[in-house]
Amino acid sequence: MKTLGLAIALLCILEGLLPLLAPRQWREIFRKIIGFTDGQLRFIGLVSIVAGVLVWLMLE
Repeated sequence: MKTLGLAIALLCILEGLLPLLAPRQWREIFRKIIGFTDGQLRFIGLVSIVAGVLVWLMLE
Protein backbone atom coordinates (compact mmCIF):
# COMPACT_ATOMS: atom_id res chain seq x y z
CA MET A 1 0.00 0.00 0.00
CA LYS A 2 2.89 2.35 0.66
CA THR A 3 4.10 1.97 -2.92
CA LEU A 4 0.61 2.71 -4.25
CA GLY A 5 0.44 5.81 -2.06
CA LEU A 6 3.80 6.99 -3.35
CA ALA A 7 2.71 6.39 -6.94
CA ILE A 8 -0.47 8.42 -6.41
CA ALA A 9 1.53 11.20 -4.74
CA LEU A 10 3.95 11.32 -7.68
CA LEU A 11 1.04 11.38 -10.13
CA CYS A 12 -0.50 14.33 -8.28
CA ILE A 13 2.81 16.20 -8.31
CA LEU A 14 3.33 15.61 -12.04
CA GLU A 15 -0.28 16.48 -12.86
CA GLY A 16 0.05 19.75 -10.97
CA LEU A 17 3.21 20.93 -12.71
CA LEU A 18 1.66 22.10 -15.99
CA PRO A 19 -1.16 24.18 -14.48
CA LEU A 20 1.35 25.69 -12.04
CA LEU A 21 4.04 26.53 -14.59
CA ALA A 22 1.98 27.18 -17.73
CA PRO A 23 -1.71 27.75 -16.93
CA ARG A 24 -2.54 29.28 -20.32
CA GLN A 25 -1.11 26.30 -22.23
CA TRP A 26 -2.80 23.88 -19.83
CA ARG A 27 -6.17 25.52 -20.46
CA GLU A 28 -5.61 25.40 -24.24
CA ILE A 29 -4.78 21.68 -24.06
CA PHE A 30 -8.08 21.04 -22.27
CA ARG A 31 -9.97 23.04 -24.88
CA LYS A 32 -8.50 20.80 -27.57
CA ILE A 33 -9.23 17.61 -25.60
CA ILE A 34 -12.90 18.57 -25.27
CA GLY A 35 -13.13 18.42 -29.06
CA PHE A 36 -11.80 14.86 -29.30
CA THR A 37 -14.13 12.06 -30.32
CA ASP A 38 -14.83 9.15 -27.97
CA GLY A 39 -12.59 6.95 -30.11
CA GLN A 40 -9.68 9.37 -29.83
CA LEU A 41 -10.07 9.56 -26.06
CA ARG A 42 -10.22 5.77 -25.79
CA PHE A 43 -7.05 5.47 -27.87
CA ILE A 44 -5.25 7.96 -25.60
CA GLY A 45 -6.43 5.98 -22.57
CA LEU A 46 -5.22 2.72 -24.12
CA VAL A 47 -1.81 4.18 -24.96
CA SER A 48 -1.50 5.52 -21.42
CA ILE A 49 -2.35 2.14 -19.89
CA VAL A 50 0.08 0.28 -22.17
CA ALA A 51 2.86 2.78 -21.39
CA GLY A 52 2.22 2.44 -17.66
CA VAL A 53 2.27 -1.36 -17.81
CA LEU A 54 5.50 -1.33 -19.84
CA VAL A 55 7.20 1.01 -17.36
CA TRP A 56 5.96 -1.13 -14.48
CA LEU A 57 7.30 -4.32 -16.12
CA MET A 58 10.67 -2.68 -16.81
CA LEU A 59 10.96 -1.72 -13.14
CA GLU A 60 10.14 -5.22 -11.90
